[in-house]
Amino acid sequence: MDHPIIAARHELTETTTLNLGPTHPATHGVFQNVLEMDGERIVSGVSTLGYIHRAFEKIAEHRPFYQITPLTDRLNYCSSPINNMGWHMTVEKLLGIQTPKRVDYLRVIVMELARISDHLICNSILGVDTGAYSGFLYLMEQREHIYEIYEEVCGARLTTNIGRIGGFERDFNDTAFAKIKKFLKNFGPVLKEFEELFNRNRIFIDRTAGVAAVDAETAMNYSWTGPILRACGVDYDVRVNEPYSSYEDFDFDIPVGTNGDIYDRYLVRQEEMWQSIRIIEQALEKVEKEPKGIFHAEVPEFYLPPKEEVYNNMEALIYHFKIVMGEIDTPKTEVYHCVEGGNGELGFYLVNDGGRSPYRLHFRRPSFINYQMYAPMSAGMLLSDAIINLSSLNVIAGELDA
Repeated sequence: MDHPIIAARHELTETTTLNLGPTHPATHGVFQNVLEMDGERIVSGVSTLGYIHRAFEKIAEHRPFYQITPLTDRLNYCSSPINNMGWHMTVEKLLGIQTPKRVDYLRVIVMELARISDHLICNSILGVDTGAYSGFLYLMEQREHIYEIYEEVCGARLTTNIGRIGGFERDFNDTAFAKIKKFLKNFGPVLKEFEELFNRNRIFIDRTAGVAAVDAETAMNYSWTGPILRACGVDYDVRVNEPYSSYEDFDFDIPVGTNGDIYDRYLVRQEEMWQSIRIIEQALEKVEKEPKGIFHAEVPEFYLPPKEEVYNNMEALIYHFKIVMGEIDTPKTEVYHCVEGGNGELGFYLVNDGGRSPYRLHFRRPSFINYQMYAPMSAGMLLSDAIINLSSLNVIAGELDA
């Protein structure tokens, strides 16, 4: 039984309210958590979002299918090519377009580069939030090399708007392939050096191991997907469970964790980068075996012809006019297509009424799904642990609010 003075002191204990965000550097994005604090420990919290809502789904209802791609860039801008190609494959599923194998393999190369970019940002920032800035500096140079590859392929870097419905707007040139091969050669040693800085670092392990652990059942009840679900021991990966873009032609492993804590999330993302390197190497070999010069499906009704053909060929001019003016009928149906995004299952639910624009379009943003568990997870945590927990979830604000 407490001494009367101690008991009286407990009765006088008051909690304070702390606004974590929406403009706080530790949140890595424009979103807010209203936390009830007992000293440095979180008693409860309420997540608030909507600060960066841009009404993409509503805007998409007033745009032709091929003009929606730039909207998807602004979801997870750390790996925007995956968003782009996920949308293209959704429309191809609607229209019944079968892409050539070479297109599939080129898409795989770009999507896996985007996955590496996404994961290295997440894990290097996790290092910064635990007090280790060096790892961030090691990896950001590699991200720059990935952006240079994007730039060579499509002319853009962050918001790529890469590709078209049916394939790419241009073929990969020799410089692009040379940059990809150079990246593969140089990235492995840098990634290994990064792991030597972190994997057995006593301070990093003490800050992450056993912190914010989630069991598999709870994760699935909250509809988690992606690396944070696999860290809980569930080997669900869209690339394997529902293959797209010929992923069934590739040999790779799905890394899974055991504890579902921050350290396991870090390790899963690290191993996924190694697997992405493995996939890209296989894709390059497969591309070399395919006929050169094929970079889109033969679907003139939906694929904008090159400008020089429009200027000099009447048939190309007619197709260009019909595509732009939306005079080509599309199926009246609804489709759902998903890809394995940087943070989990990125899905597109498209309802079409036969017009030039979607009747209704909904994005399944993994960050929005994953983030809903953050406030319940934070109860009982120290504020410093809640910060690195948020980093390990890799919540991207652009993907949080569509």
